[in-house]
Amino acid sequence: MVTKTGWFSTKSLPKNRKTIHFKHTPILNILIDMKNNGKADITIKFIDKALTHISQHADLNEPEQVKEFIANKTVTNGTKKYYCTAYNRYCQYYGIQWQMPKYKTKARNRRIPTTKQIDMLIARASTRLSLKLRVSKETGLRPTELCNLKVKDIDTNRKLIYPTTAKNGSARTLKISNNLNMTLQNHINKNKLNQNDEVFGSNAHTYGHAYLRMRNNLANERNDQTLKSIRLYDFRHYFATMLYAKTRDILYVKQQMGHKNIETTLIYVQLLNLEEDDEYTCKTATTIKEATDLLENGFTYIQEIDGIRIYRKRK
Repeated sequence: MVTKTGWFSTKSLPKNRKTIHFKHTPILNILIDMKNNGKADITIKFIDKALTHISQHADLNEPEQVKEFIANKTVTNGTKKYYCTAYNRYCQYYGIQWQMPKYKTKARNRRIPTTKQIDMLIARASTRLSLKLRVSKETGLRPTELCNLKVKDIDTNRKLIYPTTAKNGSARTLKISNNLNMTLQNHINKNKLNQNDEVFGSNAHTYGHAYLRMRNNLANERNDQTLKSIRLYDFRHYFATMLYAKTRDILYVKQQMGHKNIETTLIYVQLLNLEEDDEYTCKTATTIKEATDLLENGFTYIQEIDGIRIYRKRK
């Protein structure tokens, strides 16, 4: 529904985002069409942001103007590709003929944050944000998957999470630790959530912004600007590399990540190989309880010497 103020509302939007503001009516038509065809809110927002920016510098009905604006913009090829993808949707919707430019992006590996850095960020966060980050760390859920979690998706008796996989990926079942399971159960009980309620009641955009503010504040407080390079999505990368380091089973990692293609999962093998020279914390166990505690805290069994089991975890 479009009102005189230019606001678009729909009951199907998340509870915390009942309205979205769109200034450009032709863009609005595309966004409504995307919503009606089941596109995710985050995808709709991506298209809106890109097309709105382009419309402020070029006529959307003049492809050559748009191509010139994108070509001369001082941004990475990845960002230019992002603008082209959004404008291509505009052209398809309105039947505009244009030849979409092909911008090649440079492949680069990201450095996986250390366990120490991940735990530092979790400790600095507020109670609710900290809980989300712990779930991200232990399950590798995409931010949108985490925010879409409902109470019925969590089996606290068996300590399992059954997420709705994004990007048309494979369904999976994820195991969580005793500690995280208890914290989630307390969160659900404290907030008196029903089975169909969302566990966190937020969206990926809000989650991302809250994380960025906390991360940047921590980096400034500790005078450690390297922390600012750790993205929210790096919690997912951390999970994948740690899981592969523990299992050395690429097919299992693929399934746990919800990937459709093995090629995507293979990236984490390379990332782990690049990180192999990192320092590790080593601990030993002589009893079942000691061994269990170490495993639940992320340590991996290495070998046994003289009846003493040796474990290690990357710092």
